[in-house]
Amino acid sequence: MADAAPSVRKVTVGLPPIPLVGALTLLLVVRLVVAGLAGLTDDEAYYRLWSLKLQAGYYDHAPMVAWVIRAGREIFGDTAFGLRVFSPLATFVGSLLLWRTVALFDGRDTATRAVVLFNATILIGAGSVLMTPDTPSVFFWGATVWALAELSASRNPNWWLAVGVAAGLGLFSKYSVLFLGLGIVLWLVSTRETRRWFAAWQLWVGGALALALFAPVVLWNAEHGWISFAKQFGRTVPHGMRPEKFLEFLGVQWLLIGLPLAPFVVWGALRTARSWRAGEAGAALPLVTSLPFLAYLVFHSFHGGIEGNWPAPLYAGFAWMAARVLPAVAELGGRTGRLAASAARIAAPLGFGLTALVYVHAVVALVVLPPERDPTAQMRGWDAFAADIEALRRESGAAWIAVPSYTLAGRFMRRLGTDHVVQLADPERYAHLPPPDPAMLEKPALFVTRARKSELARFAGRFDEVRSLGTRERTLRGRVVDTYTVHLLTGPHGDPRR
Repeated sequence: MADAAPSVRKVTVGLPPIPLVGALTLLLVVRLVVAGLAGLTDDEAYYRLWSLKLQAGYYDHAPMVAWVIRAGREIFGDTAFGLRVFSPLATFVGSLLLWRTVALFDGRDTATRAVVLFNATILIGAGSVLMTPDTPSVFFWGATVWALAELSASRNPNWWLAVGVAAGLGLFSKYSVLFLGLGIVLWLVSTRETRRWFAAWQLWVGGALALALFAPVVLWNAEHGWISFAKQFGRTVPHGMRPEKFLEFLGVQWLLIGLPLAPFVVWGALRTARSWRAGEAGAALPLVTSLPFLAYLVFHSFHGGIEGNWPAPLYAGFAWMAARVLPAVAELGGRTGRLAASAARIAAPLGFGLTALVYVHAVVALVVLPPERDPTAQMRGWDAFAADIEALRRESGAAWIAVPSYTLAGRFMRRLGTDHVVQLADPERYAHLPPPDPAMLEKPALFVTRARKSELARFAGRFDEVRSLGTRERTLRGRVVDTYTVHLLTGPHGDPRR
């Protein structure tokens, strides 16, 4: 017979310090301003298309980002601010939840350090002004860990219901939250204290709530040939080994966490592992709930590339573990102690300084560089470029604009509408939108592709005639951001989207 669940106890940590709340509020204001002024990224323009018709799933991801974008657009209009407004707000509320989570086990000072470090990382700083599936995923991952912390600290089994709701909404946001579920199971079986929770009915109801919230996504996939699951889970299958990608993964994460801060994350993880071995269930939360996803990322990095944003849900735990060991720097002696003390002093200021530089550059473009050298180049010059392409379409007699990628489709559809812009691949991406007019697809099309990475060869065989119309440039302040080739395509062989 299972042991009875632990008895409930009262936990009090108070409210976050006023200076911290003030600083977070100032950050919120700055991020809202940047979110409204900076141009959209390619992915954001694409996710906007999802919000035009809300569903329980889409080709690439779970649907929460579309629902959040739609809410912002309904309240603030179809603008960059409307699309992104809930991203800075999610980071603000998530930071307060992180403070409470850490304070429950490590005290108010460590909690404050953790929140500062979390917001000082480059990835969270940059991500907090963008709206991608990572935005709700990071928030609900953090909310789930917060509910687990409340559960562990108070021993009140009713918190399992909150865990289930938060985890279910996380699954509705991004499939990677499945790894958090594995982390919760690992946490449950890892100590005698946590194993007692198997006797609580609230645990099982919480799990049922999570599955119920995720069920619409599963049903949508079942109705659409499992396309989204196949796309995302297909990445888990190795296709050859590429060890150099592991080193690339480590290097990119070191930069995104922050060069001075990353060693403290490792140190903090080692100290947290000792707490885990000692059976301190609550103290082990940031490590144990992160391990399954971290293990998968390491595994994946040996056979495929890891996008820099993928580990974002782990960053709150990273900040928590780093915050634990920063005071121990004073105990180190010699050169190691001096280097560690210097790194500890500059970690947060350097992170905030670099993030501020990114914000300024995203808004005003300190220099104009091509996309290969500047990730923010994708945000610039689209209004004039789309107008130029539309004018050329009318001049050439083309009935529609053909593009090779979802990134260009999202850009042109935002400015020119969805009725005469068509991607010549992946029609399942647009299954939620009205299909293009078959009669229109039989007429000439204007094909636009990047000159540096032309994809014309993939599609030229689908048409009787391909005629070059030269190049067009996307510019900013008279400087070329990117160059595109334009062709007139006539005589399609059947449906050109196949």
